[in-house]
Amino acid sequence: MKFKNGIVLVAITSVMAFSCKDNKEQPQTELQEEAVKEADRETYAELSVKTGGQWEGREYKGGTFENVQEITLPEDHTDHSYYIRYEGPGWENSQVGYRLYLDWRNAIDIFGKKVDSLVLPYVGQDNFDSYHEEAPWGQDILKAGNSLGIGGYGRYMNDTVAHFRNVQSTHAEVSNSANSSSVEITYEGWETGDKVIDLDAKLAIYPDGRYTRVELSPSEEIEGLTTGIVKFEDVPLMQKESEAGNWAYIATYGTQTLVNDEDKLGMAIFYKKNQLEQQLEGPDDHLLVFNSTSDKVTYYLLGAWEQEKGGIISEEAFISNLDELLNKLDSNDNLQ
Repeated sequence: MKFKNGIVLVAITSVMAFSCKDNKEQPQTELQEEAVKEADRETYAELSVKTGGQWEGREYKGGTFENVQEITLPEDHTDHSYYIRYEGPGWENSQVGYRLYLDWRNAIDIFGKKVDSLVLPYVGQDNFDSYHEEAPWGQDILKAGNSLGIGGYGRYMNDTVAHFRNVQSTHAEVSNSANSSSVEITYEGWETGDKVIDLDAKLAIYPDGRYTRVELSPSEEIEGLTTGIVKFEDVPLMQKESEAGNWAYIATYGTQTLVNDEDKLGMAIFYKKNQLEQQLEGPDDHLLVFNSTSDKVTYYLLGAWEQEKGGIISEEAFISNLDELLNKLDSNDNLQ
């Protein structure tokens, strides 16, 4: 499915300008304008940072957002530094959008979309606040808290998850091609316990499907690499293994969004059985802990919001969709 034309995008932008708390929309940068010109793109990834301001302690004051292809995080950057638009890179297709908190949290969040057009160039232009509120395009729908969100990654050790508090350097880059969009992140000197490694992560989205493919490549063997789904009270975990036993998934479906107490969301992670050490319950997540390895770890994350245009509106339909994808993985070893 292709995105709608630029006229629809202009209309969304106009509405969003009035939905922001201060009713102000910052001017689009050259790269953002280029994204709008390519409104028939089927996937999109972006990274937007502030320029023209200055650091005051842990916060970046003043300046305007500009899209960049890559960035190495400044030393002072942390959560809520107001330096990166919506706090990290974002990626989307016509059905769903995602973002990764590019700081110590390293969780992945979901942008629920009510439209099948490109929206990320307009999200967070008023310094982070508007996307938490309902808007014509949709909104941020997942409360990650201390969790990994949906498919974020860290290291399981000492009965908890170590995120990315101790990293010597973090470099992120986005790319857009005809058939996919991706975010690539390199963490140099990631320290957890007595281990210090480099970790390369690639997250890619494709035109069809709600899923993102994740590839984690450690510089040396490490035990405890983990991913997971944030836990919510009264939302049970579902699990299933493919017929051939090569792939499996964990999933949740129910009232687990920021929208209201009735709004439904489905989340899932597909993983290779031979890469998994164990599935367990962490303090904040349903966790998948991978085998000790120096090889690439591959999995898929997925979010399905009931308010998505033409979306999945029942648990039965959600499970049916997951089973279809699981069968495809069993046959092809990939979804794209």
